[in-house]
Amino acid sequence: MVDSYAGSDDAAVAISGARAGADVVRAMYGRRLSRIDKGAGDFATTADVEAEKAILGAIRAARPNDAILGEEGGQQGAAEAVRQWLVDPLCGTLNYAVGNMLVAVNVALRDGAAAVADPFSGEVFFTDGKAAWVRHDGADDALLTPTPASRLVDVNLDPPFPSAPEFRAVDLLAHPGFIEHFRPRVVSTTLALAWVAAGKRAAYVTDGGNLSESVHFAAGIAVCRAAGCVVTGIDGAPIGEAGRGLVVAADDETHGLLMSMMRRCS
Repeated sequence: MVDSYAGSDDAAVAISGARAGADVVRAMYGRRLSRIDKGAGDFATTADVEAEKAILGAIRAARPNDAILGEEGGQQGAAEAVRQWLVDPLCGTLNYAVGNMLVAVNVALRDGAAAVADPFSGEVFFTDGKAAWVRHDGADDALLTPTPASRLVDVNLDPPFPSAPEFRAVDLLAHPGFIEHFRPRVVSTTLALAWVAAGKRAAYVTDGGNLSESVHFAAGIAVCRAAGCVVTGIDGAPIGEAGRGLVVAADDETHGLLMSMMRRCS
């Protein structure tokens, strides 16, 4: 196997962590799992918890002094640590709990390397912070190449909707221009971000607050940026503290089309 990322240790750690979590998610699939209520209809399963333990073990073995923010375990490690890992052990818990395999395992070093693993395809989409690749067992790493050719756009329709009524993703789907140029897909996992980077989707749209430092989105955003995707908030501005939501497109033309439709929806 070719280590295309030129020996980036952080990328190797991200891949190791994502794979460790993916192994747990795959092994526990189909079992009767206990649920941990998080309130407001949200929950975790024992698979989320065990996958996070496996990811943290891989990171700690390689980077014992780094801090970690986990979806299930919260902040861990020294508060003053310069480096922090963002971990979402199972993005798509509801999918997983009902026997749907559309899930992702996300591991990202803040402002650095990141990996998104698909536990069931065996693919790991990763970046060293400069370029992005996909790795599959038994094959050489391949550079991720975004393309709008599929015309498929994933839209997240899960609440909350903080930008409503000015922007509602469901209104985008009814826009005549959207129907003319694209074909909608509705997905509830950030694996969709990696699909844009890999050319499997033309774009992805979701509402929300500042998603750049979210454990759910950080890894996918890093992979998309490194692959050369256009990444902004739903207002077209750079994502960050003042940003809202996320629009990730394979190219400028696709991004521009979506933004023009979204402005007319608001």
